[in-house]
Formats: sequence, C-alpha cells, structure tokens
Amino acid sequence: MTAPDDDAPQETPIQRALRLKQAIIDARPKPPRGGRFQREQAASIATGKSRPWMSR
Repeated sequence: MTAPDDDAPQETPIQRALRLKQAIIDARPKPPRGGRFQREQAASIATGKSRPWMSR
C-alpha cells in the first residue's frame, strides 16, 4: 500500500487530522468584523452592567 501524494509525503495521521480540523474551522461562517456591528456589540456590554450592585 502506497501513501497518496496529496499534501505531504510523510504526513502522520495526527497531522492529517489536525489539517482537516483546521480546514473545517476555517470553512465556518464568521461573524462580521468592523463597522456598525462591532460597535453595537461593544456598546451592548458596558462595564458593570451585569453587576448593578457594584456601582456606587
């Protein structure tokens, strides 16, 4: 049985699994970056809002 020459000639099963996992993660839809969306996300969580008893 010969190893197929797809990416690396001596790729271990662990390296192959990691490469496939990274490819799946990179293919996921990502949230929008920058612009109004990011400002809204940052503004929605103000410091101390989750702990009103901490405010003076």
